[in-house]
Amino acid sequence: MKLLLDTHAMLWWWTAPERLPQPTLSLLSHAGTEILASAVSAYEVAYKHRLGKLSLPAALLGQFEQVVSQERWTELPVTVPHSLLAGSFPSDHRDPFDRLLAAQAVIEDAMLVTMDPAFASFPRLRTLWS
Repeated sequence: MKLLLDTHAMLWWWTAPERLPQPTLSLLSHAGTEILASAVSAYEVAYKHRLGKLSLPAALLGQFEQVVSQERWTELPVTVPHSLLAGSFPSDHRDPFDRLLAAQAVIEDAMLVTMDPAFASFPRLRTLWS
């Protein structure tokens, strides 16, 4: 199984795992699960931290790549196909972070781990929050 973490799911894994549903925690902990960590989430975290909308431990912000590597997650860069799909989704959803994460999940054939109901408007996107 391949899972792409929405930014809030990633942050909760690191800072408040009790906020994640137990079945989701089990899947994230399973050795056979491939977990993708998007460059979009790194950008969103840095951007919202700079704006004062998100406080994080300095180690998470300053060592994002190392923390992802220690988790044995796969870094997922943003590619041209991701960007083109994100920009062309028929959804009226305006959040560019969400649009890119949705496109990445579709193209990479991964389930997006999110509790955000706004993702329901994206065609072909499979989500997980149980």
